[in-house]
Amino acid sequence: MSTDPKTFHVQSVSESGIQTSWISHLPNKNQPEIKMSIPPEFEGPGDGYSPEDLYALALINCFIATFKFVAEKSRLEFKNITGNAELSVGLGDKKSPWMQKLEVNIILSGAPQAERALNLMEKTKKNCMIINSVNTEVIFHFHVEA
Repeated sequence: MSTDPKTFHVQSVSESGIQTSWISHLPNKNQPEIKMSIPPEFEGPGDGYSPEDLYALALINCFIATFKFVAEKSRLEFKNITGNAELSVGLGDKKSPWMQKLEVNIILSGAPQAERALNLMEKTKKNCMIINSVNTEVIFHFHVEA
């Protein structure tokens, strides 16, 4: 990767009210809009993706994207990778809400070289840019199936 900064553009538009959902999208790409909403845990309708959902998805998908890159460059073959995560939101030291912990289960299927795959998953964990950019405790559980 070059040292030049990369830029990514996103846009969200909403009307007022915590019960009102809104739309987010990528203005420079031909991708579908996604419906956003405040989750019921915070008095919202919960009828779309919440910022908390996207946060957890960003972390888990950064791991998957980075692993795919590392595996391909290392010539590690596998059939598929599945990630499941649970995000815990709590109150921090200053009594303000924050993303406390993300517990991630990664299942790698169709990987005949289990020990090598586990080593590459550990390498991925250390090199995932989004995970390295957050203060959230991220706990990984890796499983490899032949």
